[in-house]
Amino acid sequence: MSTTSLTWGRKVFGVFNLLFLLIVSLLCLMPIVHILALSFSSGNAAAAGQVGLWPVDFTTAAYDNVFGKPEYLRAFWVSIKRVVVGTSISMVLMILTAYPLSKEVHQFRFRTVYAWLFVFTILFSGGLIPTYLTIKSLGLIDTLGALVLPTAIPVFNVILLLNFYRSLPKELEESSRMDGAGHFITLWKIYVPLSLPALATTGLFTIVGHWNSWFDGMLYMNHTENYPLQTFLQTVIINMDFRFIKAENVELMLELSDRTSRAAQIFVAAFPILIVYPFLQRFFIKGIVMGSVKE
Repeated sequence: MSTTSLTWGRKVFGVFNLLFLLIVSLLCLMPIVHILALSFSSGNAAAAGQVGLWPVDFTTAAYDNVFGKPEYLRAFWVSIKRVVVGTSISMVLMILTAYPLSKEVHQFRFRTVYAWLFVFTILFSGGLIPTYLTIKSLGLIDTLGALVLPTAIPVFNVILLLNFYRSLPKELEESSRMDGAGHFITLWKIYVPLSLPALATTGLFTIVGHWNSWFDGMLYMNHTENYPLQTFLQTVIINMDFRFIKAENVELMLELSDRTSRAAQIFVAAFPILIVYPFLQRFFIKGIVMGSVKE
């Protein structure tokens, strides 16, 4: 009797849990669907508030406007370079930092001291003005280095990665040492291939962090042509976009509004991240769980 009741209770819980997660998923998707519908709607329909989850008076004028803007495409390219270069540098430095910090104290002396030095940077930063003066003194203003080097070692990701390394069997390293392999061979031949879930997770965090960052672009870039995409959206999209439209293109001006143009730019900016997530999703939960087992 109790087993039947327990089974029935689990089924009821499973149904309610599924419904709850479905509702939450729909609530998360609805803003994105609305933005997409708005970007494909006419300017008059958007201005009148007639657009819900489906385009009204379907048109691609907003996207014609977006991809016809050299300023937008240039900012998009700056963000692509930032993500590729910044993620590559961060992943290499995170691996090289997490591996020694994952060792025991008898293997790496003062390991705890170094670990707390990294944790200290999470709790306290150097401050905005000293950081800016450092970037300026290094000659990185208006360069890609100003966007990728200050955040080259995200400490939170390092902690996830080193905890993942500590969860791996110690016998793997011992056997490789018996075969004559050094630390670098052990790291790149054993630890890195086995840590793909953690690397995918930290890599996703790094990609999203670089792609969504906008304040550092505004802070370190003196010329708008060096703005990454999110900085461009933050500073330019708040203004009327009609100044980017040629005066002779009257039909495009009639079909556009500031809302549809902004919606198209926002969706294009979010699209690369929406594409990346499905490929890394299967590693995401495993990397988070296994990277949070130990301290």
